[in-house]
Amino acid sequence: MAKNLISSGYHLRVYNRTISKADELDKASITKCKTPAEAADGVPLIITMLSEDEVLKETVLGQDGILKTFPKNSVHISMSTISPETAHQLANHHQDSGSSYLAAPVFGRPEAAAAKKLWICISGNQSSKEIAKPILGSLGQGIFDFGEDVGGANVVKIAGNFMIMASLEIMAEAFTLAEKNGLNSLKVAEFFGSTIFNAPIYQNYGRLIASKQYEPVGFKSKLGYKDARLAFKLSQLSETPMPVATAVHNRLLAAVAKGWGERDWVEGVGRGVSEDAGL
Repeated sequence: MAKNLISSGYHLRVYNRTISKADELDKASITKCKTPAEAADGVPLIITMLSEDEVLKETVLGQDGILKTFPKNSVHISMSTISPETAHQLANHHQDSGSSYLAAPVFGRPEAAAAKKLWICISGNQSSKEIAKPILGSLGQGIFDFGEDVGGANVVKIAGNFMIMASLEIMAEAFTLAEKNGLNSLKVAEFFGSTIFNAPIYQNYGRLIASKQYEPVGFKSKLGYKDARLAFKLSQLSETPMPVATAVHNRLLAAVAKGWGERDWVEGVGRGVSEDAGL
């Protein structure tokens, strides 16, 4: 994502907890920063892409957080998968500081991000959206607006990630059933991906599950488990029965418990189903 912003002509002030990750970026196009506050100092826009709610809160509100230096009328584009509750909290803090907060979570694995193929969901005030759109256009293939309520896009992201993890479970069970009955699971996956389930999720993830291709790691099982927790919590708060969400939550919890948290969630689900079936 940073490389795509640079290729669009932007100079970036960058901060990462592992700052050496910035070494792969064009040195002339970046300024390395030691804290989030340093990165936010004097900039009109800041983008965060972080792993979970508490990390984002600390990055924004902590002792060296963004709001210590973020100028008034600037826009924070938050692209993390977090709860709508956290989005509302951070939006209120930004408003109190004279800046704005825009939710902009994305759909797409690392290779999609590199190819500017992310799907971006946004929610928040209209003026922030207009300011952010040129930046977001450098990162994705489509921007979808889910209203003024800043938590709206995060609800969509949680719902979407639930649908993906449920699809992983369905495919893993179906392909394992085929394999245990003497069929080539990859051939079965290719059939479904080109016919009645002709969609990227079933084509791309289906191939990985059927071929047991678990590397490189694109999305860690522990992050999938975090997203499953978000879906489960949101279902409880809104009194929405989601029995499938409970099943995939337990599947990913089991993956983390087995020590697979750093492995791809394709392995967390696919390998879990295979082992349950004795394969």
